[in-house]
Amino acid sequence: MTITELYSWLSSFINMERGLGGGPSAAAEEHFKLDRMAILSRLAGQPELSAPVIHVAGSKGKGSVTAMAAAILEKAGIKTARYMSPHVSDWRERISRGDGSFFPDTVYKKAGEALQEIYNLYVLQDNNEWPGEPTFFELMTLLFFLCARQENCKAMVVETGLGGRLDATNIVNSAVSVITIIEKEHTEYLGNTLTEIAGEKAGIIKKNRPIVSAEQEAEVLAVLQQKALELHAPFEYVTDSLNVPNMQLKGSVYRYNAALAVQAVQLAFPGIDQASIEKGLQEVTLPARFEKIISDPPFIIDGAHTPLSVKYCVETFCELFGNNGILLFGCAADKEAASMAELLLPHFSYCIVTATGSFRTSDPAAVYEAFCSVGKQIGAADDSDANNIALSCIPDTATAIDEVINLSKEKKLPVLACGSFYLAAEIRKKLC
Repeated sequence: MTITELYSWLSSFINMERGLGGGPSAAAEEHFKLDRMAILSRLAGQPELSAPVIHVAGSKGKGSVTAMAAAILEKAGIKTARYMSPHVSDWRERISRGDGSFFPDTVYKKAGEALQEIYNLYVLQDNNEWPGEPTFFELMTLLFFLCARQENCKAMVVETGLGGRLDATNIVNSAVSVITIIEKEHTEYLGNTLTEIAGEKAGIIKKNRPIVSAEQEAEVLAVLQQKALELHAPFEYVTDSLNVPNMQLKGSVYRYNAALAVQAVQLAFPGIDQASIEKGLQEVTLPARFEKIISDPPFIIDGAHTPLSVKYCVETFCELFGNNGILLFGCAADKEAASMAELLLPHFSYCIVTATGSFRTSDPAAVYEAFCSVGKQIGAADDSDANNIALSCIPDTATAIDEVINLSKEKKLPVLACGSFYLAAEIRKKLC
């Protein structure tokens, strides 16, 4: 079995990342079942217990926290496995070493063959107890644990896929849990209020194991603290990044995320030295997290796809490159396009709306309409030129990318592309 064949087999299972799942009225329990993961794990010999785990959940920044923590551990000489999603260019980005490099192909192949054997045993379970076909993400998660065990990794840093309580990764007995900033997201699965969503994220907190939390809204903080109290979990609240050394990823939000990662690593592995922390943060790389893919003029891609993540993204962009650049935007059909438009449009002279590619359903015409409406409202409210921004819609993603490149060269203006990891993947595939 080749690496490509392994991914094709995994992709034959239902993939929630495509937006499948029954619509807003469907409860999370109908789509996410930890009993499936429990059976699969038992058949595999519980590989998730083979090394200490730092488990990361949240709405914004969990990817960068995961990457930073893993990079620090790797630089400290601790053989580390890193699990993240989604991938941007290569599915092995999800399952990698702590520094982001891939395992040897033989590791993925051997673990993949073991996974197929486990799946064959799984489908033979008693029909009265069988909890249904596993999903793409559940099988990918088990593949990660199999790879980590096979490589004899001494640490694992694991990012949740969605939520926390019922997420496939939550079979771990983590040494430390991390919860990054929480906002309204995936309300069809996690609930319609911040309190409900916080309850789902708090599901990763483990008894007597420390929890590191980002600064949260009061109602979110109350939920997390109450859960920690119930489980006798020491609660570490990180509110600043004053002691974080210089790092490769730019922007204040990444410095803050680095503070979360450092705190988690020091709790899980108290002997970590400062030199390893500094080297890990200086060398960490992360596809589609404020990634510069062209230098002159700068072209930045970012997977920001919620209002809060877009807010931090545009703040960093303007901090580095100023206002009046070019925006390339595309988001999935279920995202808050108007809210993101309000945050983005005042800072750009040109905006091109496009599709996110073919993987995830998007509606660029509806997004463009929302952007036009917001542009007019902003202009009317503050008498600015926001409603005079050059807005256009180019549904074909490849054509939109070409147009942005040409406009950037002609006007000598920086570009920010955001709204979806899948849009970032299309840009990387075309330009990198």
